[in-house]
Amino acid sequence: MEALKRPGGALGPWNVADLPAPPKFTFRNVIAVIGPGTIALSMSIGSGEWLMGPSATVKFGTAVMWIVIVSVFFQVILNKEFARYTMYTGEPVLTGFMRTKPGPKLWGWLYPLFAILHVGWPGWAAAGAACLFGALYGHLPDASVAGDRSMMLVFGYLLFFGCIVIVLFGGRIERILEFVAWGMVIWIVIYLLIVDIFFVPGRAWGDVAGGFLKFGSIPRGPTGIDWALMGAFAAYSGAGGIGNCWITNWLRDKGFGMSKVIGFIPSAIAGKEVKLADVGSVFEPTGKNMNNWRQWWKYLWMDQGVLFGIGCVVGMYLCVVMAYGLIPQGTDITGLAAGAYQAEYLMKKVGRAMWFLTLINGFWILFGTQLSIVDGFTRVVTDHIWGFSERMRRLGDVRYIYYPILIIFALWGCIAINLARPMILLIIGANMAAFIFVFSGVHILVVQNRFLPKEIRAPMWRQVIIGLHCIFFGFFVFMNIVKLIGG
Repeated sequence: MEALKRPGGALGPWNVADLPAPPKFTFRNVIAVIGPGTIALSMSIGSGEWLMGPSATVKFGTAVMWIVIVSVFFQVILNKEFARYTMYTGEPVLTGFMRTKPGPKLWGWLYPLFAILHVGWPGWAAAGAACLFGALYGHLPDASVAGDRSMMLVFGYLLFFGCIVIVLFGGRIERILEFVAWGMVIWIVIYLLIVDIFFVPGRAWGDVAGGFLKFGSIPRGPTGIDWALMGAFAAYSGAGGIGNCWITNWLRDKGFGMSKVIGFIPSAIAGKEVKLADVGSVFEPTGKNMNNWRQWWKYLWMDQGVLFGIGCVVGMYLCVVMAYGLIPQGTDITGLAAGAYQAEYLMKKVGRAMWFLTLINGFWILFGTQLSIVDGFTRVVTDHIWGFSERMRRLGDVRYIYYPILIIFALWGCIAINLARPMILLIIGANMAAFIFVFSGVHILVVQNRFLPKEIRAPMWRQVIIGLHCIFFGFFVFMNIVKLIGG
């Protein structure tokens, strides 16, 4: 059966093999199998929960919290539809996009361009640098002080260097990220629960929870609606844009579905050489394969629906409760010290003892996010090149592509970190993420209806939800364009 081929559009034909059976669905196996959802959740916490959520609610109030519910719901459905392609073929979804006309000569370059426009602005590194600065110097950085700006840059560079060191060592890069993400998520939840329970007024809990139910409300500030911040808040309530696409790269490396027969990207130093297949493999929808498919879908639901989906909502709630209950309403927390304001206001309420702990918490959140971003961008470009360039595949080892791109991206990050304040960088990227949501949502519908057999393809009701997803995020893109044109 493995000798059979299936046509694959603009790229080479797929191999055909049986779908490997997943482990028996038990609690222990669920914990062992899931993991990409944790990486995506850690990315969400660093962008939306710790930064965008507090910025939006402190500025406009809790009535914007309904956006979190809608955004996360749509992102969970989109992630699972991206994953449907990966579990059927063993390929990341961006490789599937390249299989549609006109092929890699357009999509092979357009999606990496989307990626750099989305995550090429290292606001996470800059915001994490603010936390590190505060922890070491005892005060938040001041943009008007040249020495503070210089040290912020140094700390930002060190953060990038730390990300590179981590992905250079270990056997499977996805596993390294998963390990860091699990530790980060557990620490953050425990810390936020302690702070929220003991130091945040009870009314904040109710006000934030009530905001989840105020559907359609978008409060106006003194100068009108800040559509840039609202669009960023919507996109980063979950993974955000290209980040949702590269969840499938981590699912591939984790071995979901047909990915078990494809291979993965190993680390440069401690990882052994692993053969990453030139093309994916698909399976025939036989009774045995479809039974295995349904079992894999249970694991996907736990990874994306429970771990990622519920985790995003809970993480946003806990972070916003802390900020809303401690920081005075109307405060602009988007300056040079973005990501560290929580420590300042908690110190004012509780005392100096919480200053250092809160800054370390913020640093850990933002560093984990930057780590996922650095790897995510690098593997997206790597998989693109590996998918459409036969010359690169003849090198035999995907690491020869991955690590030069990693170094180039890190060098660019050290340049881009100088261009604007942390939150400005993040808002630029987040609104690009909203556009990518619309574009990739349409594209996955094309891929599914073009390449997936009807037994595997998403039912019509799920395709309708993807359409509504495009309308939801398209609304924020449209309003930002109108605002931009209107001056």
